[in-house]
Amino acid sequence: MRRGVAATAAAAALLAAACAHVELKPPAEIQFALLGRIAARYAKDAFSGNVQWRHAASGDEMLITTPIGQGVARIVREGDAVELTTADGQDYRAPDAESLTERTLGFRLPLEGLADWVQGRATPGVPAREQKAPDGKLQALDQRGWHVDYQAYGDDDRPSLMRLTYEGIELRLAITQWK
Repeated sequence: MRRGVAATAAAAALLAAACAHVELKPPAEIQFALLGRIAARYAKDAFSGNVQWRHAASGDEMLITTPIGQGVARIVREGDAVELTTADGQDYRAPDAESLTERTLGFRLPLEGLADWVQGRATPGVPAREQKAPDGKLQALDQRGWHVDYQAYGDDDRPSLMRLTYEGIELRLAITQWK
């Protein structure tokens, strides 16, 4: 896998943080789980695939696979420590997601807040610019250098289609199921 494609896949993987069947402790702490499709573009490289994500305050579990189900990346966060495992078995560890992205991608991504963004809200206590629809749902959000467009919501009023952009990176997330 070329470095650019691997970087794009890693960026896509870091967007989601989903389940790789590592148990979060305790399961009652899980704040959300989602299934969906993800597409990423960085420079001239692009990637699309499936994403599974379980999120709790204490950790995240993520699995990114190709459209036909082959593993691309697995990310596990426990507390502040983050581990990314690529399909070829390479393990990358760092004390935080930003250090990990700097090491695997060559630049730091401001990933704090992503769990809030996929739920259709800004991260509390962090400056943000929000644009809301007449029904009160978030339409657009600018926070931590990212711009998030909320393109659709499901029947449960949770985001179902999002576009996230940041300095040459475009990520699209289509959430097909919230658990």
